[in-house]
Amino acid sequence: MSVEKINTPKNGQHPHILSHATKVPGLIFLSGQTPVGLDGQVVPGGIKEHTAQCINNLGNVLEAAGSSWEKVVKVNVYLKNMDDFAAMNEVYEKLLPSPKPARTCIQAAKLPNDVDVEIEAIAAA
Repeated sequence: MSVEKINTPKNGQHPHILSHATKVPGLIFLSGQTPVGLDGQVVPGGIKEHTAQCINNLGNVLEAAGSSWEKVVKVNVYLKNMDDFAAMNEVYEKLLPSPKPARTCIQAAKLPNDVDVEIEAIAAA
């Protein structure tokens, strides 16, 4: 089985410590994306802006892998505080195409760089 590592210069995260995605025949596994801009810093704002940045970062990875949000089959959302669920979901509903992929959302005690949200996905290749 061939395994391809995918990285994109469009994201401010550090591909030298991870692959933005791993592509195997038929599937793309996207690493969790945090609300980090191209400058490597957490974008200003709250959960809505942070969710939008995570989705944008995932979109960059999907594009680099030759896929799109329309091919995403599973999303995992990690929230620092489940009280942010409604605000996160409002942005998620607006930015993701329908039909929405299967999704899990959990509260995580601590996320990288103390961010409030991280999102990962699995897509068809």
